[in-house]
Amino acid sequence: MKSGTESKRLVIAGTGSGSGKTTVTLGIMAALQRRGLTVQGFKCGPDYIDPTYHTAVTGRASRNLDSWMLPRDTVKEIYVRASADADISIIEGVMGFYDGRDPKSNTGSTADISLLLESPVLLVVDGSGMARSAAAIVRGFQSLEPRVRIAAVFANNVGSEGHYRIIREAVEQECGVPVIGYLKRDAAIVMPERHLGLVPSVERGELNGLFELLARTITETTDLERLLQLAGAAPFTLDGSSLFVPAESPVRVRIAVALDAAFHFYYPENLELLELGGAELAFFSPLAGETLPEGVQGLYIGGGFPEEFAERLTAQEQVTRSLREAISAGLPTLAECGGFMYLTEAIEDTQGRSYPMLGVLPGRVTMQTKLAALGYREVKGLGTNPLLPEGDIARGHEFHYSVYKTESPMPSAYESKGLRGMKPEGCLKGNVIAGYTHLHFGSNPAVVRRWLELCAAPRNRD
Repeated sequence: MKSGTESKRLVIAGTGSGSGKTTVTLGIMAALQRRGLTVQGFKCGPDYIDPTYHTAVTGRASRNLDSWMLPRDTVKEIYVRASADADISIIEGVMGFYDGRDPKSNTGSTADISLLLESPVLLVVDGSGMARSAAAIVRGFQSLEPRVRIAAVFANNVGSEGHYRIIREAVEQECGVPVIGYLKRDAAIVMPERHLGLVPSVERGELNGLFELLARTITETTDLERLLQLAGAAPFTLDGSSLFVPAESPVRVRIAVALDAAFHFYYPENLELLELGGAELAFFSPLAGETLPEGVQGLYIGGGFPEEFAERLTAQEQVTRSLREAISAGLPTLAECGGFMYLTEAIEDTQGRSYPMLGVLPGRVTMQTKLAALGYREVKGLGTNPLLPEGDIARGHEFHYSVYKTESPMPSAYESKGLRGMKPEGCLKGNVIAGYTHLHFGSNPAVVRRWLELCAAPRNRD
């Protein structure tokens, strides 16, 4: 952090999903930004969507902090690296404060991140329909884990300034922590649903007016000076060796990375670890008609929303031809979720319309109106998976509305373990490794070296 003797960081947690922590987080980020502060955003958990908001508000890439997917020292290192030149770090929680990997521990929860980073917490309470009862809720969150430091409370969704004062008096008397701000129920401040059109709307600047309104409102209803004071925390040093250092023997390869509104779900650390391993990343946009960059030895297609842009992707015949030919000729390809969908024969939308895709993998994906899969995944390599030799594991998550179906089954890429047990996952075909799981390379850094060496090896035609 910029201050040598003290760093400023604040976890913004909610009592549950829907409590308003994203709205409050963005409002505080925007208000602090207006004051001329450099704000670094973070998101607890594996989510890709909320960091997109953070990045749009702060102008800095937001980072995920996940104590289940990643070793604890790696989480600390990600935080320290990203926050080094910031005035304050704002860390948005996930679900409820104590919700994580399982109901019997804090693992993977916002509470766990707050303890790991020794960070003060601003607890967002939905104040609608209650007064003194808000104090009982805060007291419960304080008592469940005495080690956490709930430094202040924010009352969201209150009916009036008078309603806020009642909640503030009750909480401050019974819980011994300040209530430093509020937001009233206001249709103009409602965040749009985090649906599939979110990223394009952010990229087009359509939410800038909302961000500005949030900044003004938070400035008027929140004691930002007190917030900055409470965000003060002792700096901490990293233990152990660093993950994010250049490889001693780099593998010099050029890897194409699809990046646009259809394919943009990448953990920044995944890309950085590839570069530190020796890779030169060549970004290109299939949506914009950009064909495979010249001279590449590998291809990385991350997740995103290809179903939202299926008609446009189908129309890019030159892109389709360049990718299909290169992959069929043995170009090592890693495709995750949306990238996996793009490699199949077709995407069928919820109205039954079918759009041809690359056709590198047999079968098609069909969109559903309800979630097909959601949750953390621990994956093991199967067969000849070059990233994860048999029995080796990595961690990530799965989130999608589509279902993959084929009459010509391929060898699975992984054996995936979630809360509902084990299942085969993805496809392995020649140098193609594809599946729904979003891997975090920080969970198994050896994946990076193996991937680069695969890209550097002579190609083998399928």
